[in-house]
Amino acid sequence: MKTSHMDSAAFTSLLHWQSSIDRWVELASLLPVLILLEFILSTDNAIALAAIAKRQVDPLQERRALDIGIVTSLLLRIALILTAQWILKFQALQLVAGLYLLFLAADHWLSPGLDENRKIQHSNESSSRIRSFPVTVLIIAATDLAFSIDSIAAAVAVSDQLILIITGACVGVFALRFTAALFIRWLDKYPRLESSGYIAVGFVGLKLIIQLLVYPFALPEWLVPALIIPLFIWGFSIRRKLASEEG
Repeated sequence: MKTSHMDSAAFTSLLHWQSSIDRWVELASLLPVLILLEFILSTDNAIALAAIAKRQVDPLQERRALDIGIVTSLLLRIALILTAQWILKFQALQLVAGLYLLFLAADHWLSPGLDENRKIQHSNESSSRIRSFPVTVLIIAATDLAFSIDSIAAAVAVSDQLILIITGACVGVFALRFTAALFIRWLDKYPRLESSGYIAVGFVGLKLIIQLLVYPFALPEWLVPALIIPLFIWGFSIRRKLASEEG
């Protein structure tokens, strides 16, 4: 009887060990999907963050604002993931995020002197409305958090493994920091890029609000990349020669 009990305990332990292995295999297989999802959904986010960071005159301040703002947002993302099953039920949060993104897009397009010709000829001047460093950091963190509501909701729909989702969010944020740094340089070269990014920002905000109004029906996830691709083509359609490239 004692031997039988030991065999049963060993078998239970073996099943638990096998279950743990299967769980980590599942995590490993889903991680690339979530990272790709984070990357696709954060491309327009990167343009917006780059444009916000460029309100700082000093390039060093631009990088610091991005670093501090994105780290702050990462902590907020993790908190949102850990409380997703409760927080995401509050429709007011999604409404505020959507309205905030629409406000960012409207602020860009309704600002004085932002017509197309002026943007092409004077991109630096049109995007140089200076903000204080703390305000820039707060806006970067708030903007990334507003974007993350959509991506976190999509990630939670794919898997209920918190470790997996947090890992994907961390990798996505680091990729976002790298991509935003690239866009900071590209905004000077491609005068339409900032506007294309803010069109995408407005679309994401509108998408959040529409999904809230027509719940439980959700807009297809392919709609975001389907819009971003032609926007990027338009955004990169005109290249301005920089002073450093002349001569």
